[in-house]
Parts: sequence; structure tokens; C-alpha cells
Amino acid sequence: MHPCLRSLGKTSGFVVVGLLVAALVLLPGCIKVGPDYQQPKTQVPGAWKEADDPALVKRQTELTTWWTVFNDPQLTELIKRADTGNLDLKAAVSRIKEARAQLGVVLGYELPAVDAPASALKQQYSQNDLTGTGLNGTNISLGVEASWEIDLFGRISRQVEAAKADFQASQEDKTDVMVALYAQVAQTYLTVRTLQARIAATQENIESQKGVLKLTQSRFKWGLATDLDVSQAQTVLGSSQSELPPLRSDLSQSLNALALLLGLPPSSLNPELMRNGKLPTPPRKVAVGVPADLLRQRPDIRRAERQLAAATARIGVATADLYPRFSLLGSLGTAARNGGDLFAGGSTFFSIGPSMSWNLFAGGSIRAQIKVQDAQAEQALLTYENTVLSALKEAEDAMVAFQQEKLRQQYLRATVLASRRSLKLAIRLYKEGLQDFQRVLDAQRTLFDFDNALAASRGQAAINLVNIYQALGGGWDPAAKRETPPNNALEAAGL
Repeated sequence: MHPCLRSLGKTSGFVVVGLLVAALVLLPGCIKVGPDYQQPKTQVPGAWKEADDPALVKRQTELTTWWTVFNDPQLTELIKRADTGNLDLKAAVSRIKEARAQLGVVLGYELPAVDAPASALKQQYSQNDLTGTGLNGTNISLGVEASWEIDLFGRISRQVEAAKADFQASQEDKTDVMVALYAQVAQTYLTVRTLQARIAATQENIESQKGVLKLTQSRFKWGLATDLDVSQAQTVLGSSQSELPPLRSDLSQSLNALALLLGLPPSSLNPELMRNGKLPTPPRKVAVGVPADLLRQRPDIRRAERQLAAATARIGVATADLYPRFSLLGSLGTAARNGGDLFAGGSTFFSIGPSMSWNLFAGGSIRAQIKVQDAQAEQALLTYENTVLSALKEAEDAMVAFQQEKLRQQYLRATVLASRRSLKLAIRLYKEGLQDFQRVLDAQRTLFDFDNALAASRGQAAINLVNIYQALGGGWDPAAKRETPPNNALEAAGL
């Protein structure tokens, strides 16, 4: 028999151990220390403040593929490509895998840990050993050792609760990245189309100003205008032409930003997007639902709620350290002085029995750790409440911006029409000698500014609509089934 282990040799010993093991096995789940999680109750307004606008409809909006409201196949194709190519989204998927594996680590604590030690040691004891117990020679042993912590006070089950909540939070994080990605693709695409519209408006004004310059040069040639008129016409034309390079630079940067969102090298999208495309127009009416929808639609709110659940469970993990830990230990094996006797009679050894450890004094560190977890749970609750308030603010701000930009666009359209008419009248009166050239210059500058502003406003109104959909949590299906947490470590490992 192995000299360092004692086997239970009496029947009464087995009876005692059996009773202890049965008691420990039957007790788990009876006591789970720490607070049980309760989802926070959040008060939200019954309706949006801006919902009186006829353009904003209170009915439930279709968020899954909101970009289709623009009726732009190019935009739809870009979002599909971003869904498979964006690197941030791939990183979020990887974080889900990490959380799933971490859950598997914790689930493994619920099962016994089994080890298979083996050794072959040649021993030489001191010749001056006064005890006379040293034996020289070889000692070979093979065996199996097992340990199983009995989760009497819920320490492990609370760890599992926290890990499951973290896993669910990682799924919401991925959804949040996806919602932001779709919005960024649409915003950047609309910026590209807006810049192209502004460039087109600028070029149209430049052609008009070139015609006015030819007119002044012709009139100067025949003594009907001064050299000052020609110089002023050249100044206005040059000023307008100087606006093109910055717009083209912004266009190139926006195209590169869009390529990055799709996981492509810079300039990859230039061949298909450099050709001027139509700037998408928002629909006349937009369904925005009610504020309560945000609690189920916004992935950042759902993620914050799951993080609060995890933080609450960790209070129980810390509290369990105040109580003793019970484990069941056992070993079975064979040992001999030479290999031929390993499986001979009398070489077998075993041990089995319960074990308890209790940290009776830790200098207050255990209770301090409980306070740490309490504080972190309080912070998680405040983060959740702040996330809800921020979501409400973002949605309200986006709706106001959308409404006001559409109103601004109406005024700009009327102003552009009036400016075009003013320029035509100013040129005609100038040709007839009924007014000086300054009126023509003023009309040119006014038309240029408002023409450019109208193109920018059209794009901004579309972008503001994208902001509404993003604020509402658009881009995914709230009713879609999520991946359920694995039930055991083997399932988490994919085995």
C-alpha cells in the first residue's frame, strides 16, 4: 500500500462517508446567497414629443430593413456587402465566441475535476536518517484523483448566472455594432451623393457665370461696359471655381470611408460610385412608434440590462466566500516498488471523503469585496438608466432635426427659384442698360450660395432620417431568436 495515503478499511468508515456525501449532494440549490436579479422598472413617456407632426406616424415602424424606404438598390447592395465584410462586425462576432467559451469555463466548475497522476521515482535517503524510515529504491504509482466542489451556498451557480448574462450581453453588443454599421454605411453613402449634387450645382453655376463673363467681355469690346465689369465677373467665376477642389476632396474621403466600412481598400468603390447618382429622397411619412418600443428595440439598452444582471450575480459570488466550501475528494490507484507488481494484489490504494475549507479571517477583505460588487452593481444600474435616457434623447433629437431640416428645405427651394428669376432679370436689365453690373454680381452670388445650400439640405434631411432609424434601433429584427446559452461545458466547447 502507498505509504503516503490511507485507505478506508472499516465498514463503518464507508457508512459515515456515504451519509456525508448524500447530505452534501442533496443540499445544493437549497441555499443561494446574494440578491436575486430583478429587471429594473423604467418609466418612459407614452408618446414622442414631436409626434404631432403629420410626417411622423405613431404606428410601429418596420426596422428590419429600414433602408429600403429610400428605394435605392445601390444603398441596399452596399449594406449587404458591409454585413459580410466589415471588420468591426467580425470582431463583435469574435467577442461572442469569447463569451461563450468563458461561459464554458464556468460551467465546468459544476462538474468533478479528474486528474490522472503517474510517477516513477528512484529514491536515495540519507544514511544518517535517525528515524530509520527511509527506504531506498524505486517507487512507481498510477492512479486517478477526483475532486468535486459541492455548491452548497450557490457560489458556482452565481458564477454561471453572471457568465450567461455576459454571453447575452455580447450578443447585444454585436447587434449594436450592426445597427451602427448600417447607419454609418447609409450616412456615408448619402454624404457621397450629397457632395456629388453640390458639385453638380456648383458646375452649373460656373457655366452660367462663364456666360456672364463672355457677355461683359463682349460689351466691353464694344464700349458698352467697363473693364471693372469684366474684372468683377472674373472674380465671381474664380470664387465659384475655387469651391470645387474642397468638394472633390471631401467626396474622395467619403468614398474611402465607405470602402473601409465594407472592409475594402481605399478607392475600391470609386468605379461604381464616382458616376453621379440620384440623391435618395426620404418618404413623406415616417413611422416612429412609441418610446416604450426602445426598451426592446435598442441593443445598447438590452446590453446594459444584461450587464446589470451579471453584476448582480457577482454579488452572490462574493457573498459565498463568507461561508465554508465543501468538496468531495477521492483517489484510486496502484503503487509498487517495481513495474511487475503494479497490478498485483496488495498494490491498490484508494481514498474518499468530504473536505471543508472556511476562511474564518481575511482582514475584512471578503466583506470589502462584497461592497465592491455592490458598488459595481449600482454603477451598472445607473448605466442602464442613463442608457435609456440617452436613447430617448437621441430619438427626440433626430426627429426634431428631421422635421426642421425638411422645413428648411422648403424655404430653400422657394429661395432658389426666386434667385434664378432674379439673376435672369438682372442680366436682362443689364443688357438693356437699365441697371449696373453690381446687381448681376449680387444675384450670381445669391444663387450660388442657395443652390449649394439646397443640395446640402436635401442630403442632410435624408441623413437625419437615417439618424431616426438608428436611434430607434433599426437594422435588425427584435423578434429574431437569439442563440441560447449552452447548458454545460461540453456544449459550450462545441463537443
